[in-house]
Amino acid sequence: MSRFRAVPVALIAAALSLTTVAAATQASAAGVNYAALGDSYSAGVGSGSYTSESGSCSRSTKAYPYLWKTAHAPTSFSFAACSGAKTDDVIANQLGVLNSSTTLVSLTIGGNDAGFASTMQTCVLDSESACLSAVSAAKSYATNTLPGKLANLYGQIKAKAPNANVVVLGYPHLYQVPGSCIFGISDTKRTAINGAADTLDTVIAKQVAAAGFTFKDVRSAFAGHEICGSSTQWLNSTTLPISDSYHPNANGQSGGYLPLFSAAA
Repeated sequence: MSRFRAVPVALIAAALSLTTVAAATQASAAGVNYAALGDSYSAGVGSGSYTSESGSCSRSTKAYPYLWKTAHAPTSFSFAACSGAKTDDVIANQLGVLNSSTTLVSLTIGGNDAGFASTMQTCVLDSESACLSAVSAAKSYATNTLPGKLANLYGQIKAKAPNANVVVLGYPHLYQVPGSCIFGISDTKRTAINGAADTLDTVIAKQVAAAGFTFKDVRSAFAGHEICGSSTQWLNSTTLPISDSYHPNANGQSGGYLPLFSAAA
């Protein structure tokens, strides 16, 4: 008889164990005060499902910060990321959500400072030489001017949220080269644009390390999922609305950005 009784006892023990694990998971989110800062890549532009309150900032319920919030139920969640934001915009408009109680911060920033949008417009609409010139200018800005702006921003984040785990995420390559696209811009342009992302990520990673924050490089996560990629594409090519172009789609947010942020949060 004791052998048959062992089965329900084992089941009860397993159920209790699962309950304990679930409680521990929920408890780990308690006390987390999370602030999501940054530009369109953190706001979720390109993934749709924008919240009405966000207006032109285009914050999405499919963006990685919102997905993390939904999965972990932190004690507080401040979603301040905004489409088009530069480092100065974060300082002026987003740091107000930070304080000494903030325990977790996420951030993507720097692409707009370096002229991402205008560079892409030039590369799509103008000649190869014009594209290469625009990319060169963007890389020069990223190398020579952006470091100081990032250092200033990171210093202000640290001052306002001294107890926070700050996770800064980079930018993916936009294109797989050579890729599956028959039409569109040339591989020379695509390679140059990817090179600009490499420069930007290198600069960001160096300043993040100097600030003592955590940098997560998303390029390997997006490999094969870029525009012209061999797998499901996680980035929009030219699309409507135009503002969604060259941004991660919902799969890019959930499959690319979210796992890397979750691993560091």
